[in-house]
Amino acid sequence: MASPTQCLCLLFVLGIWASQGSSRSVPEVSMSDRFEQWLSSYSRVYQDAKEKEKRFQIFKENVEYIKSHNADSSKKYKLGVNEFTDLTNEEFKAMRNGYKMRSSNNISVSKTSSFRYENVTAVPSTMDWRKKGAVTGIKDQGQCGCCWAFSAVAAMEGITKLKTGKLISLSEQELVDCDVNGEDQGCNGGLMDNAFEFIISNKGLTTETKYPYEGVDGSCNKKESTKHAAKITGYEDVPSNSESALLKAVANQPISVAIDAGGADFQHYKSGVFTGECTTYLDHGVTAVGYGQDGDGTKYWLVKNSWGSSWGENGYIRMERDIAAKEGICGIAMEASYPTA
Repeated sequence: MASPTQCLCLLFVLGIWASQGSSRSVPEVSMSDRFEQWLSSYSRVYQDAKEKEKRFQIFKENVEYIKSHNADSSKKYKLGVNEFTDLTNEEFKAMRNGYKMRSSNNISVSKTSSFRYENVTAVPSTMDWRKKGAVTGIKDQGQCGCCWAFSAVAAMEGITKLKTGKLISLSEQELVDCDVNGEDQGCNGGLMDNAFEFIISNKGLTTETKYPYEGVDGSCNKKESTKHAAKITGYEDVPSNSESALLKAVANQPISVAIDAGGADFQHYKSGVFTGECTTYLDHGVTAVGYGQDGDGTKYWLVKNSWGSSWGENGYIRMERDIAAKEGICGIAMEASYPTA
């Protein structure tokens, strides 16, 4: 039988062993294993081994970039692996963006020159139109550059709810197929203002249920496009390069905005208030559905995207608000507009 001293020694040794064992980290999953898990998660299948190897190398580079970004404690936002991690940034931009910046050749003629919220003097400190039932669920434009249609429809869904009390999911595909006689060209890009123009001339839009989204350019189903579920009477542009004007507008309804979403950080955005570097080359249409202030005091815009719910904060991004540049982060205050009803 062991003596008390021997027992104490044994317990001491076991304690050291347990302490060392618990501090050992679990072996990191290899990059190839992680890639295989990712393939399974997103049901991704490639045409051959060569393409798979190419995608693995892109995936690896993106994961390393994400890891490097997240290791920087000064960053206010995090990046993460998502369904776009096997794409280069150029590939991603080509298939997911599609906003055409305004020019003298595509300025619409039916909008009013007024800004109805000009004289608003008091706005709530925070706003989230989702909580007021004026925002439909996150949608996914797929590999079709029709972000402009999703932005315009989200803004129209919002004003329809505010005017009628009904939240109706409206048809983006109707815009893709039928709004093709001007600047708007389906998966090849367009503008929200021109979409509003079409909706007015068409005397409304039908529901997503009756005219479901296909993610490709198709022929206009004129039978369904005459079954209007909602309509608008006009639209207005928010005064350019004024976040204060944009704030007044978003305080009153969801607003279509254009941004530069072409950077790698946008592709991999996961959470937090986006404060990354971007340009004022507007290439993506989204919808500002609120605003607020983060726990550290950083003010932000709440933006609904159309890249599915696995991207960002369940399909949304919070973008820094009230920055020094008059055009706002990524040009968000440059070409904002909204429908009226």
